[in-house]
Amino acid sequence: MFDDRYTLAYKRYPYKKSTDQDAAAPVRHPVVVMGGGPIGVATALDLGRQCIPTLVLDDHEGVGMGSRAICFAKRCLEVADRYGCGKPMVEKGVVWNLGKVFHKDDKVFEFNLLPEEGHEYPAFINMQQPYYESYQLDRFEELQAQGAPIEIRGKNRVDAVEVHDDHVTLSIMTPDGPYTLEADWLIGCDGASSPLRAMLDLDFTGKVFQDSFLIADIKMKNDSFPTERWFWFEPTHGSGASTLLHKQPDDVWRVDFQIGWDVDREEEMKEENIRRRLDAFLGEGVEYDLVWSSIYTFQCKRMDSFRHGRLFFAGDAAHQVSPFGARGANSGMQDVDNLGWKLGMVMRGEAPESLLDTYNDERIHGADENILNSTRSTDFITPKSETSRLLRDAVLSLSEKYEFARPMVNSGRLSVPCTYDGSPLNSADALEGPARSRPGSVCPDAPLGDDFLLSKLGDKFILLTIDADAPDMIEEDGVQVTRLALSVKDDKTGALKKRYLGDSDSAVYLIRPDQHVAARRPSFEENAIRASIRRAVGKE
Repeated sequence: MFDDRYTLAYKRYPYKKSTDQDAAAPVRHPVVVMGGGPIGVATALDLGRQCIPTLVLDDHEGVGMGSRAICFAKRCLEVADRYGCGKPMVEKGVVWNLGKVFHKDDKVFEFNLLPEEGHEYPAFINMQQPYYESYQLDRFEELQAQGAPIEIRGKNRVDAVEVHDDHVTLSIMTPDGPYTLEADWLIGCDGASSPLRAMLDLDFTGKVFQDSFLIADIKMKNDSFPTERWFWFEPTHGSGASTLLHKQPDDVWRVDFQIGWDVDREEEMKEENIRRRLDAFLGEGVEYDLVWSSIYTFQCKRMDSFRHGRLFFAGDAAHQVSPFGARGANSGMQDVDNLGWKLGMVMRGEAPESLLDTYNDERIHGADENILNSTRSTDFITPKSETSRLLRDAVLSLSEKYEFARPMVNSGRLSVPCTYDGSPLNSADALEGPARSRPGSVCPDAPLGDDFLLSKLGDKFILLTIDADAPDMIEEDGVQVTRLALSVKDDKTGALKKRYLGDSDSAVYLIRPDQHVAARRPSFEENAIRASIRRAVGKE
């Protein structure tokens, strides 16, 4: 009845029969999430914290085996912190900011992803995906115990979906047989192969890259490799056109070999052949255990639309990119962060349903940005012509001595938060301030005594004033905005002024619940701020 798509690392939500299965008529749920992976559970955490009843349906009963996603970016950690699981991630993860690029045996240069201080979270951590999912589920259970109206059902496989004007009907199979549910809203978070997308005959547009990569996770204790990201172009040791090395918790290292398109996958996946590559790469005398391995090709694709009436797609179900740059789970978390507050406001009657269309607008923008950067990385790593290869090698050669060439080296532009330039929710920029905090951008963090700015912003609409007067509370057409008053006099590090004022003496920022800037001005002007609030929730 159930053909498991992967082996479980942890069984966390074993199948239990629900009362819905014996109901005389299909039970209607406000929100149903299809898929119990990291994006699906994050969606439930976001909505559950807003007290929105949310049901997660998963065809498995827990967390999958294998490292899979391992690189979690600063923005992902900041979002996870609001959900209540960011700190355990950092405590477990391997923190890194430094990366090094090699060509053959020579180090070309190194880079620091977070050279400035004054941020609560690091640029990146490395951590196996099962840990991440476990921390999410720990938080899920904590919220349930506190009364949050969220539920996850294992071994509940969605076999068919019908989309209506005012609801969605789901046909579900369980070990006790089929039953039917209805949902006001359905969110598809069921991964790259997305059965939901297939049911509705919705496809991707984009590009498949004809190359193969072998992942090997190995457990070893070896001090010769520091906690950094090392990338080799044309390594002389080992085999492969490129090699990537990362450290994970528990003395596990990720090695990623580029092995070409015309390979016998079955042969390459034999343990003796994986070990042959690893032994050549690591050198003699290095003992290790092979923990997990996989071969993949990748594609840079997305759906034409992430919203289809009462149905949304998020994460890999909506878009796929190459693993170079760590954009998969990180961009999926930004999907959740974008959709959650908008759906919550619409369901509470605080915003028009048209606000939900901006999820599609903004996250298509984010997906296209990720696909562009991911495609450029792939083209640089795997040049498709001799001319391209010569150009790449010339850039690498120049980069060893000349700093101007280093930005052209692309071993995987690493994930950064998307700035929603041109979003219909933005007001025109009225402040001559830093570009990094313009409307559409995610708020940069800054130290505030023993705390940090982002933790004070939380996940509500905030009026951030810096040396500017304003009311402590504004209510505009049912939307409440709370003031957070700060002053550069208390800014001991200068980070707040540098990141939010620039050459200006004062500023007023309207911050969305996902901590993106909706508007900014040099001072409080009530009519302008009220107009910006209406615009930020799709009412203007």
